[in-house]
Amino acid sequence: MQLSLFKTMWGATGSIAQSIEQLIAAAMHGLEGPAPNTVQARKEMSVLLSQNGLHYIAEITTAGSYVPDRKASLEQHLSSLKQKLSDSVELNPLFVTCLGGCDAWPEPLSIEFFQRAIELANQYDLQISFETHRSRSLFNPWVTQRIVEQIPDILLTVDFSHWCVVCERLMDSELDVINTIANNVQHIHARIGYEQGPQVPDPRAAEYKYTLEAHQRWWEIIWQSQLSRDFQTSTMTPEFGPDGYLHQLPHTQEPVADLWELNQWMANEEQQHFEKFIIQK
Repeated sequence: MQLSLFKTMWGATGSIAQSIEQLIAAAMHGLEGPAPNTVQARKEMSVLLSQNGLHYIAEITTAGSYVPDRKASLEQHLSSLKQKLSDSVELNPLFVTCLGGCDAWPEPLSIEFFQRAIELANQYDLQISFETHRSRSLFNPWVTQRIVEQIPDILLTVDFSHWCVVCERLMDSELDVINTIANNVQHIHARIGYEQGPQVPDPRAAEYKYTLEAHQRWWEIIWQSQLSRDFQTSTMTPEFGPDGYLHQLPHTQEPVADLWELNQWMANEEQQHFEKFIIQK
């Protein structure tokens, strides 16, 4: 099994061409992010990806951005998903990562959403993987486990940093859940959360070594599952981001670190971590 690393388009300030230059220089393998809004922009992006031999993972949010419209109905979530699937398919993604549903929904409504979302993705011949994200239906470990039990074939994109802040603790206390859902995991978002937030100020800092190592333990559970499922490639997106995630100094709002440097470091760290993991197998 090989590790394929993707550059997130979240927080990228330049053009898609510039993002591609950055990821190639960093020895990464593709882009993950939303499909552009216009036909022309999608065509241009498709050409750039093809010319550079890169892969694409489509990111879709339903009924809003990363946080959904609290009053949006099930049908509104599905309608926005359908439109974004239609846009994404033009870029021939490896699969779709979907931030779907709403944390306030009763579980039967979330289950109906996931079942119908999978049916929609199948209509576009796209594989869809649902992210464990705050504000969404998979916002905590126990709800996620119960939904997996109801939909055994559901695919997951795990971002354990969200669960850390929702549960206000590291997920070492929930290893039974991680082991239970491991066989459903398609993709990993590599951001280091801690007990009071979804993103440590700097994963390179000695004071956050304990939470870096915790996330790496959880990712190894996923890699072991993927090996047992005969995955040829495991995909991972380092996903340190902006929008309140990147810590800033009081008064000046000066960022405490450079976002792209953090994601490059995370990519290098996990490539080395993955190689050590595979050697031990």
